[in-house]
Amino acid sequence: MNEREILIADRDNEFRNQIAEYFRQAGYQVETTDSAIHAFCSIVEKHIPVILLGDDFDGKLASADLIPLLKKCNRQLAIIVVSDEMPLSVARKIRQEGIFYHAFKPAAPADREELHQAVSCALKKNFAKNRID
Repeated sequence: MNEREILIADRDNEFRNQIAEYFRQAGYQVETTDSAIHAFCSIVEKHIPVILLGDDFDGKLASADLIPLLKKCNRQLAIIVVSDEMPLSVARKIRQEGIFYHAFKPAAPADREELHQAVSCALKKNFAKNRID
């Protein structure tokens, strides 16, 4: 497991590619997918510590439904939900499921700093906890 490894899981190809390139340029090892199954495999097999999780997959599977399953696969996983919009009831539900952070998709390149700070904080917390355990 790399200390700067993240997974970006979102069905929006343009967003995935832009954010992946942003994090690669910042020195992160980035994996991307638009598949819930691929996301699960990466979490289980590679023990990726942080996932940026989009709204839904295949237009059928909501990310809010994936969160408890992802947490069962790796309870240390830091899940950062990145959405276009989100009803308050869904936001409450995902917070109760134990997400690390919720952000709205960046509207402009300068807005990516919020995601960068969330990822950096999640990785620091994850590796500090792993050193203690």
